[in-house]
Amino acid sequence: MPVYTAPRRDLAFVLFDLFGADKLWSAMKATAEVDRDLAEAIIDAGGKLAESAFLPLNASGDAEGCRFDSGTVTTPEGFRDAYRTYSEGGWVGLGGDPEHGGQGMPKMLTVAVEEMFFATNPSLYLYPVLSAGAALLIASHGSQAMKKRWLPEMYAGTTSGTMCLTEPHAGSDLGLLRTRAEPLDNECHALTGTKIFITGGEHDLADNIVHLVLARLPDAPEGSKGISLFLVPKFLEDGTRNAVTAGSIEHKMGIRGSATCVLNFDGARAWMIGEPNRGLACMFTMMNYERLSIGMQGLGAGEIAYQNALAYARERVQGRAPIAEERGEGAADPLLVHPDVRRLLLTQKAYNEGGRAFSAFVGLQLDLSKYADDENEARRAADLVAFLTPVAKAYFTDRGFDGCVLAQQVLGGHGYVAEWGIEQYVRDARIAQIYEGTNGIQAMDLAERKTARDGGRMAQAYMEGMAAFIADQRCPERLRPGLEEALELFSRCTRFIVDGAKKDPALPGSAAADYLELTGLLSYAWLWAWMVGVAEGKLAEGSGEEAFMRGKVATGEFFHARLLPMAGVLARRIESGSEPLLAISAEQF
Repeated sequence: MPVYTAPRRDLAFVLFDLFGADKLWSAMKATAEVDRDLAEAIIDAGGKLAESAFLPLNASGDAEGCRFDSGTVTTPEGFRDAYRTYSEGGWVGLGGDPEHGGQGMPKMLTVAVEEMFFATNPSLYLYPVLSAGAALLIASHGSQAMKKRWLPEMYAGTTSGTMCLTEPHAGSDLGLLRTRAEPLDNECHALTGTKIFITGGEHDLADNIVHLVLARLPDAPEGSKGISLFLVPKFLEDGTRNAVTAGSIEHKMGIRGSATCVLNFDGARAWMIGEPNRGLACMFTMMNYERLSIGMQGLGAGEIAYQNALAYARERVQGRAPIAEERGEGAADPLLVHPDVRRLLLTQKAYNEGGRAFSAFVGLQLDLSKYADDENEARRAADLVAFLTPVAKAYFTDRGFDGCVLAQQVLGGHGYVAEWGIEQYVRDARIAQIYEGTNGIQAMDLAERKTARDGGRMAQAYMEGMAAFIADQRCPERLRPGLEEALELFSRCTRFIVDGAKKDPALPGSAAADYLELTGLLSYAWLWAWMVGVAEGKLAEGSGEEAFMRGKVATGEFFHARLLPMAGVLARRIESGSEPLLAISAEQF
């Protein structure tokens, strides 16, 4: 059976040794009561629940899948009990509005919790994590009456939430959607249309479901400027069923315990959220939350795949160690002695731990943008959130999927066999690169909207923080040349995109994927240099945990020596421009 141990020590290292999260929280009024003891208690309790209640259902939920019968969805055996335990523990509202029953924990802490639950059972965790995002949207844009009515139930888990964007003919291009909302006399609307790919659109876990639906008013302008947002409950106040039904569920490559539904709205009663024709702006509150959350799905997948690959490499004996002194007494040695197996494992470890630090950094910026007393600090943090959200979603999920494939390689033939679990991780991780905006769309968002159209302003602010880190002598001297070179390459490529886009509108799209990769690689290199410096400081202090700290240093050095050099290749590809992609005609494909 697959194994998993919540990475409690590494989470504590990132939060408290690296970022000093307890001091940061105490400086903001909204988070002043969150201290290290409380945060570690939450992480410990979340880890235990993920290990004991979510992990045992992952393989069985995949094998059983969801069942659909005449509009009714039954989730896999055990899901209801685990969901109830999770909900009754207050986990849905961990980061929710305290005024309506949430616990108000900082995002920097909640992303750590998300990683653990996504690692152990992404199919099951998708239900409450969508609810948390829907609750955030209502808390941000709903009326006071709407908040009072729905948020307590959503935080309690008795009502779940969905986001309904995609239609059969309109995926990423939401301006094409056709779902209509006709005004009624009693201040609500009759909503009609079909939505597809709706995660948790129908299930048996909660008593009610709140659907957040994008639709058009009768007089709405065409395109994305004519989209409004509506709240559509499964059950109305009198207990009657609203006119929304599941037409079917998808049969998928992975996350089979998550019900992905076709929803049909046939004059369903709907209540508008926000202003008419401004629904897409409201929906982005939830979309950006879910994009970071889906990034955490990738990080969690990479972590559980690594843990299982490492356990296998310690136990499986094959071949002899290349260094005679390391050979055991048996006929063969553990896989872990082989340099290429170490390459596979260290790559996973380096990306997982770098991603864990990056997720905490992005979470910190979300907290500062929301709670910082200084307006300039809050505005700067909001810019970093806008710039880094597409990077977090895409880079986490790309590296998470890669990590699952590398783990599969460590196990060899056993990695391809279902009973060992790795092949499920590969299948489950793949969707994270696609939904909540494909990673290609994230890259386009970063290169076009957040860089070219912005004139490189957000990118420059991000670079300034890294330059200050180097200037303040916090970067270990042996890692400094590589980090400085990567930072210069990033600065050069940013200028290339900003300047080139003025003459070549195809340039940002041509460079987008590589530019996002370069941004992620640079981010991890910076954070690894920071972590190495902190770990070496702990070693110099003699503060204990020598093996952990030395492992942190060695992993950071591996990242800089073997992974960071890819920055030069990415820069060359970016600076090749759009011509290599556009030179071939459509007929020549």
